[in-house]
Amino acid sequence: MNENKKKLKRIPVTTAVGFINIYRKYISPLKAPTCRFYPTCSQYAIESLEKYGIIVGAYKAFLRILKCHPFHPGGYDPVR
Repeated sequence: MNENKKKLKRIPVTTAVGFINIYRKYISPLKAPTCRFYPTCSQYAIESLEKYGIIVGAYKAFLRILKCHPFHPGGYDPVR
């Protein structure tokens, strides 16, 4: 695959990571820290997107966010 195709393929991931970074910079500071996981859900989403691409990465991030509730113990949960 040539370099231009690789760059085009990364556009959705780069865009999604950009939105996550906007959330982290402008919205997250307005809320009390509540994340029960390490890495945080936003960091997990970024790592997942970069490792697996937009479809699988977004799906894994969505599943992680679904686990964020008072009945889940949280803890260390890396991208696998």
